Amino acid sequence: MAFFMHRSCEYLLVRPNVLQTFCVRNGHQLRGKPPGVAKTLVQRLQGEKVLDPEITQPVNIGFPHIKPARSVQLSERLQHLKAQRNNAELERLSRERKLKIDLEQVRADWVKTSGPFHIKRIAEHYGVFEHLFGAAYFVPRVALDIQYQAGELLHPVKYGNVLKPSETQAAPQVQFDGNFNFTGQPASEEQQSWWSLLLTNPDGHFEDSEKEYCHWFVGNIPNGDVTSGEELVPYLQPFPAKGTGYQRHIFVLYKQTSRLDFSQYRITDAFDLPARTFRTLDFYRQHQDSITPAGLAFFQSDWDTSLPDFYREKLKLQHPVFEYDFPAPYIREQEWFPLRKPFNLYMDKYRDPAQIRKEYLARKLAKTHPFDGPEPPLRYPNAHAINDVPSWLRTEMKKDRLGWGRINDLNLSFV
Repeated sequence: MAFFMHRSCEYLLVRPNVLQTFCVRNGHQLRGKPPGVAKTLVQRLQGEKVLDPEITQPVNIGFPHIKPARSVQLSERLQHLKAQRNNAELERLSRERKLKIDLEQVRADWVKTSGPFHIKRIAEHYGVFEHLFGAAYFVPRVALDIQYQAGELLHPVKYGNVLKPSETQAAPQVQFDGNFNFTGQPASEEQQSWWSLLLTNPDGHFEDSEKEYCHWFVGNIPNGDVTSGEELVPYLQPFPAKGTGYQRHIFVLYKQTSRLDFSQYRITDAFDLPARTFRTLDFYRQHQDSITPAGLAFFQSDWDTSLPDFYREKLKLQHPVFEYDFPAPYIREQEWFPLRKPFNLYMDKYRDPAQIRKEYLARKLAKTHPFDGPEPPLRYPNAHAINDVPSWLRTEMKKDRLGWGRINDLNLSFV
C-alpha cells in the first residue's frame, strides 16, 4: 500500500496536469486556484508587458524643489507658536468661538508648501502630463490666477472644474507672480523676466487624435504682465462637439531664459482651425533649452446650446453631432419548448417592436380620460389576490397595478 501511494504521488508530480485541484468556497467548488492565490488579469498583463524602468521612468522637466533647512523650518514654527500663545485677543476669540480664519492666507500658505504637489497629483489623475509631455512631468511652482468674466459673474479656473462655452467666450484675466524666486536665495536686483502662456485642448481635434488645438498663445510676457505680452494666437473659446463629453482645456505657463522668436506660430485668422493645430510635446522639444514649464491650471468644458450658432456663424462649419451606434442585440433562434422562460417576454423578442409599443399605448389610452388624464394610482395595488390565471399573466397584472415595466416608457402629457 505504501509502495502504491509512493508511485501515485510520483506519477502526479511528474504529470501534474492529470490532477485537477478543486477548492470549496461558500459551498461551491472552484476549479483552479482560489482568489487571492491566482493572479488577476492586471497581474498577468503586467507580467507579459514588462517595461524597462530606465526607459519608462518619468522625467521632471520643471524647476527643482528648493526645500529650506529643517532647523530653519523648526525655528519659524516655534516662533509662530510662541507668538500665537502670547496673543490674548486670539485666545479670547477662540474661547468665545468668534475666531475667523483668513482663507486667503490659508491658500497662500498652501501654495507655498504642499499645494504644488497636490496640483501635480490632480494633473496626473486627469492625464495632463501623459497627453501633453509624454513621459515627462513638472511640479507647478507658480500659482496661476485665471478668471473668466461673463456679465457680472467671474468664473475661476481651478484644476478640473467645469466651465460652459457660454461662460468662456472672451479671453480670461490671468495674473501670476512674474518675479517668482526659483533659487531660494535672496533676490539681489530685479531683472527682466520673460514668460509664455498657452491654452491647448488635447481632446477636441477633428482630424488627428494625437494633435491639439491651440486656443490661446501669448509669448514674451514681461514680468508677469499678460496684457503687455505678444499675442501670437488670438483667443478662441472652447467648442466641444455634441456627444464628445467633457474636454480638457489646459493653461501651461513657461519661464523663458530670454526674449524668443515665436513668429512661426503666429496666425491671423482667428477662426482657422487647421492653422491652430498644435502639439505641446513638439513645441517643448524645439524650445526646451530656452523654456521651462512653471505653472499649470485647467478646466473642463462640454457642449451647450450656444455652440450651434458659433459653428455656423464663426467657424463656418456644420454643427457636428456624434452619436454612438449601438449594435442590434443578438437573439437566438426560437425553441419549440422554451423551459423556465416567461411566455410573454419570450414571444415579444421575435415580434416587431413597433407593434408592441402600439399595443401598450392602446392599453394605456384605454385607461386614460381624454380631459382628466390617467386614473389615480391605487392606494394598495396588490391587496386583492389574482386567481385562475397563468403565472405570466398574473405577473403582468401586478406590474400594471404597480406601474412597473414598459408602460412607463410611454409618457403621455395632457393640457
